[in-house]
Amino acid sequence: MRYFLFILGIMLQINIPLQAAPRVNITELDHIVAIVNDDVITASELDKRIKLLKKQMGDKASTLPSDEILRRQLLERLVIEQLQLQLAKRSGIRIDDEHLNSVISNIAHDNKLSLDQFREVLAKDGVSFAEFREQIRDELIITQLRRAKVDSTITVSEQEVDNQLSRSGDKQDQEFHLLDILVAVPEGAAAEAIDKAQAKANALLQKLRHGEDFAQLAMTSSDSAQALQGGDLGWLKQGQIPNLFADAVATLQPGQLAGPLRSASGFHIIKLLDKRLPQSHHVVEQTLARHILVKTDQVTTDSVARERLERVRTRILAGEDFAQLARATSADTASGTDGGNLSWVSPGAMVPEFEEVMNKLKPGEISEPFQTRFGWHIVQVMSRRNFDDTKEYLRNQARQLLLQRKTAEETEIWLRRLRAEAYVEIRLGQ
Repeated sequence: MRYFLFILGIMLQINIPLQAAPRVNITELDHIVAIVNDDVITASELDKRIKLLKKQMGDKASTLPSDEILRRQLLERLVIEQLQLQLAKRSGIRIDDEHLNSVISNIAHDNKLSLDQFREVLAKDGVSFAEFREQIRDELIITQLRRAKVDSTITVSEQEVDNQLSRSGDKQDQEFHLLDILVAVPEGAAAEAIDKAQAKANALLQKLRHGEDFAQLAMTSSDSAQALQGGDLGWLKQGQIPNLFADAVATLQPGQLAGPLRSASGFHIIKLLDKRLPQSHHVVEQTLARHILVKTDQVTTDSVARERLERVRTRILAGEDFAQLARATSADTASGTDGGNLSWVSPGAMVPEFEEVMNKLKPGEISEPFQTRFGWHIVQVMSRRNFDDTKEYLRNQARQLLLQRKTAEETEIWLRRLRAEAYVEIRLGQ
């Protein structure tokens, strides 16, 4: 290419007619569509993301906006991802191959496939396993980064939980299905830019009031992360709804609109699709269980721990007392002194591997040795009961909903700040 330009310059200097120059056919293989600090995003990367989205949408792909709008929205997603990966790299966040392999194996297992079968399914869908693997690595890195930069800074006090319960009363569990359109306003924007964004939001609201489809308008005009999902925020419990929306949503009936509502991110228009109130009582099946734990170390390997527990189990089945053996052999000091007693266990209180084994046992049965991240166990189920834990359940729900709400709000602010402080040059159409 440089040689061609050099020859062209010589021809211009000696007045050789351009039409006399030899014809050169140039095939462009790829080009840059965005510069993100010191990195770039190429057209091929963007095209792959578009193809993947259309494949995931399946029959609904026809509802997506035009390719021009789709490229703009997906490019912005790639920019945000790139910024987070850059920050993660500077922060020393890494995902090693062992952890990555474990996560991918779990994904295959959740889909009831072996790893080889999972590879075949990806190949049939035209997805490279190597690319899929690196995409999962990036997602894990971003998740770890957000935990460090956002999640770790968020706390919920008992007073906040009390206030939330007081505000929501017996409607704490009420759920709302919401749609959202966001007209973004950059951080530190001038008054003129804010007025322009508000005018756009008002114009969109008028279109909606005149019958335009909310989901289609969100796909083509919204700046939110849910734009390509038609602005669908899904079902949100009352405590999950951002404070900005809470009062407005409380007065809406299904099908009604509210907005524009100003937030730190811009102007929102929301629509209530539906609302529901789940059952007023929360009853769970609790399990009364006890266990014996053997931890592994350089001396006590997995095989040694398993064999030790197999011998203990045999002794119990032969008539020796479980509680006495737990006091003598269990590495769980908290329960060991109480004969291995775990008291009444509610669903979700134990790690998944432990709960899965425990739930398969009938009262009186003792499990075979099994492994969790804490070591090797045997567990005995003593009894089961139905327990109304509505009060504690609602309190835990309120705490989790406040945590989720705070996390969502802070993440959005953090991402917009990350974007504003970066050097980003968009080259679509160039």
